Amino acid sequence: MIKNIAVVGLGKVGSLVAILLNKSFQVHGFDSQTNTNSFPFQCSVIDISDRQSTFDQLKPFDAVVSCLPYRYNIVIAQIAHQIGMHYFDLTEDIKTSVEIKKLSETSKGIMAPQCGLAPGYIAIAGYDLVKRFDKLRDVELRVGALPRYPNGLLGYSFNWSPAGVINEYIEDAEVIANGKRKFVTSLLGLETINIEGREYEAFYTSGGLGTLCKTLDGKVDTLNYKTIRYPGHARLMRFLITELILKDKKDVLEEILTIAKPPVKEDMVHVYAAVEGWQGDKLFREEFFHTYLPQEIDGQEFRAISWTTASSVCSIVELVHQGKTPSKGYLKQEDIDLDDFLSTSYGQYYKNQM
Repeated sequence: MIKNIAVVGLGKVGSLVAILLNKSFQVHGFDSQTNTNSFPFQCSVIDISDRQSTFDQLKPFDAVVSCLPYRYNIVIAQIAHQIGMHYFDLTEDIKTSVEIKKLSETSKGIMAPQCGLAPGYIAIAGYDLVKRFDKLRDVELRVGALPRYPNGLLGYSFNWSPAGVINEYIEDAEVIANGKRKFVTSLLGLETINIEGREYEAFYTSGGLGTLCKTLDGKVDTLNYKTIRYPGHARLMRFLITELILKDKKDVLEEILTIAKPPVKEDMVHVYAAVEGWQGDKLFREEFFHTYLPQEIDGQEFRAISWTTASSVCSIVELVHQGKTPSKGYLKQEDIDLDDFLSTSYGQYYKNQM
């Protein structure tokens, strides 16, 4: 049972996570800066560089949701493990998830990283298709969080954490190719995708598969995750990251892109999964595709990337609370049933647009 929850990081997504969870739980928000918003829950300033103080602030809670940039999640995870509380985050960073997996081996609560959109919801939706097959051949997962009305050569706006996006572009991506697990360079593997008459490109990025490579190792010939963008995006990002060597200066690259491509209100999220394999002795391909748009919640309009990410982690918190998952250890996204996910009070936001 979960009664009170700490939400750490009250940015664009974190604030919505706290607002949604506050409908069902007692929520306390924590951020590095003094809150100036009129949230319907208590807020406090937290300094995660002071581990003892952070431990003392989080100790009274049953669970913590970290909505911090990926590089800070491990600190919250370690403190959650020390306290013995449930832990959830939105990280796409593979190294962070590996460290959390180690913590989960001795955890008293659930350790659930990668609970956002990708990794997260895409793995839940994709694995729902996987379960329909007796034998697998290919699994393809694709997600794109995009401005509806792109401008400029990049065709992008940073509605999501710039640090997280840059990390996905720089770190290697894990895949299964020709039946073997391996890592490939992000921003490569370029392909063209046509969605309802409009052309996009897709390419490898890090972290989107979560734990699926391990789960499906030896069971599939091809498994990969690619990010969807408007044409030309990958080439320009490779120029910045590789040719200008800004991969070694992430803070500089983040500042440049944040100034150049600020957030927009009108965005959309494409979620696409396809699985090929045998059902009995017949070869089939099954697909899952939806486009999600901004949605009004409690009289306020929220971007598609915000509510899809926030409602995903909130749904998983609710499933843990309901006892529909294990009560401790490492929670893989593919172990969550799609119907259970959509049946939560937060899954309704997905169902509204399906």
